[in-house]
Amino acid sequence: MSDSEETLPDSDEEWRERLTEEEYKILRERGTEPKFSGEYLDVDDEGEFTCAGCGTELFSTDNQFDSGHGWPSFFDVVEEGNVETRLDTSHGMRRTEVVCATCGGHLGHVFDDGPEPTGKRYCINSAALDFEGDE
Repeated sequence: MSDSEETLPDSDEEWRERLTEEEYKILRERGTEPKFSGEYLDVDDEGEFTCAGCGTELFSTDNQFDSGHGWPSFFDVVEEGNVETRLDTSHGMRRTEVVCATCGGHLGHVFDDGPEPTGKRYCINSAALDFEGDE
């Protein structure tokens, strides 16, 4: 059974038990890891990135690119309904937040300065992701 098929935590306490401290800070408190520090900034293997909170498939190495901005970047999602976007006006800016559609976990932000074919740059925290390499 994948994590996404499991029952999601009902309380903050259950989320704290399920996630590492860093995952909790990113996914549940909308935090951001330091630039160029993430585990998945440069992945050599091919595979899929899933939500660290629930296991939902989010991104593929097929859509990953080096944006030079300091976080893993993707120009598209694996499946349209697996992520949602929300207006984020924190820190005095207007940005588009990206969240996991299954568990609501904060993943990062999406910008309109990515490569073709989408022109999108999903700027995602490594701590919000798990990686499953193709075998």
